[in-house]
Amino acid sequence: MAPERPRPVRRLRWLIPALLALAWLALGSFAGPYAGKLSEVASNDGSAFLPSSAESTEVMELRKAFDDTGAVPAIVVAERSGGLTDADLAYLDAAAAGLAALPFNAGPPIPPQLSDEDPPEAAQLVVLIDSDTDDADAVADIRGLLAEDRPDGLDVLVTGQAALGADLGAAFGGVDGLLLLVAAAVVAVILALVYRSPLLPVLVLLSCGFALAVASAAVYRLADAGAVDLNGQSQGILSILVFGAATDYALLLVARFKEELDGGADRFAAVRRALRGTIEPIAASAGTVVLGVLCLLFSQLESNRGLGPVAAIGIGGSFLAAVTFLPAVLALFGRAAFWPRRVGAGRARPSRLWAGVAALVARRPRVVWAVTAAGLAVAAAFTVQLKADGTSQTDVFLTGVDSVAGQEVLAAHFAAGAGAPAVIVADESSLDEVLAAAQVDGVASAAPAVDETGQVRTADGLVEIEAVLEDAPDSDAALDTVERLRDAVHAVDGALVGGPTAVQLDTLTTSERDRAVIIPIVLAVILLVLMALLRSIVAPLLLTATVVLSFGATMGVSALVFNHLFGFPGADPTVVLFGFVFLVALGIDYNIFLMTRVREESARLGTRAGTVRGLVATGGVITSAGVVLAATFSALAVLPILFLAQIAFVVAFGVLLDTVVVRSLLVPALTIDIGKAVWRPSELAKVRPPARG
Repeated sequence: MAPERPRPVRRLRWLIPALLALAWLALGSFAGPYAGKLSEVASNDGSAFLPSSAESTEVMELRKAFDDTGAVPAIVVAERSGGLTDADLAYLDAAAAGLAALPFNAGPPIPPQLSDEDPPEAAQLVVLIDSDTDDADAVADIRGLLAEDRPDGLDVLVTGQAALGADLGAAFGGVDGLLLLVAAAVVAVILALVYRSPLLPVLVLLSCGFALAVASAAVYRLADAGAVDLNGQSQGILSILVFGAATDYALLLVARFKEELDGGADRFAAVRRALRGTIEPIAASAGTVVLGVLCLLFSQLESNRGLGPVAAIGIGGSFLAAVTFLPAVLALFGRAAFWPRRVGAGRARPSRLWAGVAALVARRPRVVWAVTAAGLAVAAAFTVQLKADGTSQTDVFLTGVDSVAGQEVLAAHFAAGAGAPAVIVADESSLDEVLAAAQVDGVASAAPAVDETGQVRTADGLVEIEAVLEDAPDSDAALDTVERLRDAVHAVDGALVGGPTAVQLDTLTTSERDRAVIIPIVLAVILLVLMALLRSIVAPLLLTATVVLSFGATMGVSALVFNHLFGFPGADPTVVLFGFVFLVALGIDYNIFLMTRVREESARLGTRAGTVRGLVATGGVITSAGVVLAATFSALAVLPILFLAQIAFVVAFGVLLDTVVVRSLLVPALTIDIGKAVWRPSELAKVRPPARG
């Protein structure tokens, strides 16, 4: 019989977990409110994210020499089928006067302009919003004024750059509330099904909540100080990533804790052993994701670069809560955490499902990996159908908004780009030459900008020319026109083309460059991390190759779903980049969880038996973790934004594919087929398996 521990030692075993839990409660109460305040420091202005080398950015800098270049246009468009009435025209004149009196005007509104039909069926007027005014507030004031005394049957909409930005900000309004609620509810339901216990899901959700609170406080402080750029996309991904990662780490720790309790250990010894057995894979997992997302710092887009540290902080918070708060409360509650399930010595039961899967893999490893790899390769072949060369700004919304409807009305009755022309800045002496060069297909008109007296506006020897596009400024046709316009005016020394369409074009071009640069860097970083963790070269190469194959299959299936099931108009290049970063980093997570256990078991049992034992031991918990992560990323789809809906599908499907197929079948089958050579050049590759007795 073991000697009884001294009473002070027994008290200390209670004291440390209790102090840790109290410290987290205090920290959570302080940091918690920041999760709801992130929108205050988030920006969704795409032009602010471009590199200084972009041509549209250079134009914005040159235009600062002019007086009202910071103005953002809001376009009011009115339409009546059959023709505008006298009452409609009187209403529009009164509205123009009312809009001119609003305090945020950067200049007098452009008076109502009628469409060419006889009688005219539409009219537009342009309001220039001062750059110091919040676009959302200004657009709300404009829409409120226009709702007063509007004639029956007259459709009046606000569109243009300001309205599109305001509607985008409103779409992201659910990040703070709805997204968190859905994510927490999804995690709670899955954990309740996994644990069949009312208490454990609460403890895990508390860990997630504390992780998000700490991460949000850090991100808020950094964004408020201007150290990181935060937008609605990064904010939504932060919440989902924290909930998914924190739950994954919790599932791994709790599973090992239960395993130790079933082996006869008391609660304190079980926590120590569980933490000792899982700290390496959890730390390696967190480190891999952190390094993977930090590769986004190589992006030239500030929005992408901002996501890197934001996501890294979220993973750091998840890791910290998982290895401090959760072990503390597990030590305090012990077996009671699993109530009403009974755990303890002799209650361990190997999973029949995973024992069967492991037996299948061990019996025919070459057939299993060959068939699995072939299926993934076939799915990956459909990647060529993925339309990831960008979408128009109006296609960003998955629900109807006024700014998009207004843009459609403009396109039907006017040169659609009238409210957001391309802007050419050139030397004053080259004005006539630039005007002649600007007459390309897709440009409705080109004229120098004039001041209130009708004089051509010049500053510092520069002149500003507005080229009105025939197509909607955010359309593919407008992007093509700007490319032709640039080719033409670049022949004039010093002439540059900017404006809203040019900003979108430069953003797409930069996104494609980022994708080509960052993906190889992510692969190299993850490969090095795996080599350091597994102390092998063959196994990391194998794992990296399987995750890349899984990513290819995911994008192939996504292409089919986006094109033929959901009918999406296309995808932004960043969907591929973000999908790769998250899927490769998170996919490697599950391989880390599996292969660290396989390596541990292989040292005792040999590679074949160790792989079987590792698969049986980790199959249930890793699959549960994958389901949780897929479900939490699916919650992004509650926000009506095309990019987030696509990221939600890509990551959710990819994680499920990786956990169910790649990690359960392909990786174990390859490991068994290759044998101990998979651990080369480590000493484990030289260990003989124990003789069967």
